[in-house]
Amino acid sequence: MKEQVTRINEWFVPKFGPIKFRIFVGMMFLPYTGMCISFSIIGSLISPTIAWDRIVAIILIYFSALGISAHAADSMGSKKNKPWGDHFSNLELLIMLVSGLVIAYAIGAYYIVFFVPLLLPIAILEGFFLFAYNYEIWNGFFHNNVWFSISWGSMPLLAGYIMQTNSLSYAPLLLSLVAFALSYLEINFSRKYKKLKLANDQCGTKKLELRLKITSISTILFSITFLIFRALQITF
Repeated sequence: MKEQVTRINEWFVPKFGPIKFRIFVGMMFLPYTGMCISFSIIGSLISPTIAWDRIVAIILIYFSALGISAHAADSMGSKKNKPWGDHFSNLELLIMLVSGLVIAYAIGAYYIVFFVPLLLPIAILEGFFLFAYNYEIWNGFFHNNVWFSISWGSMPLLAGYIMQTNSLSYAPLLLSLVAFALSYLEINFSRKYKKLKLANDQCGTKKLELRLKITSISTILFSITFLIFRALQITF
């Protein structure tokens, strides 16, 4: 119960509504999911030309695959206490997992078949990492900060660029290193934060919570600002 209480009081969990609603929203880790989506947006926006429907598509893909499916898998696959308690059964979590993947891969398949076949390797790898990371296969070989930063930092940025261009170049490859670094910073802070919170170290927890807020919110705000800039640039 200690883990459950800790999770429900996270800063990104709503303070209103029924408990299942609050748990569901919290379970999506929206600030960190927002970072991942932001990387895919940034990757899209560095393309010389922009197809706006593809930006919407990549947002939906990562929101469904990470925000819903990966976090449902995390709740199911945890080898310790379930991070959000027992408010959702394994069947409900499985429905979330499958539903999110169906949405993400249906959208992805459409664009892969008709527009961006180069997105296929990314789709395959992201699907692999979703299960390998959250279910800690091969004795948790992929369940660490490096693979997290590759799968939900570098690869979303590359996916966004490929979604627009069906190609790769030096610019997205270099920027993917920045996305990797930010994701590594976030997951490193997050792991330390959880340990301190479980240890009831309020001073240390507040410092790391502030760092998590700055890292996630600044990344999201940058992607929104960049999005507005490119929209205005194209308009005028």
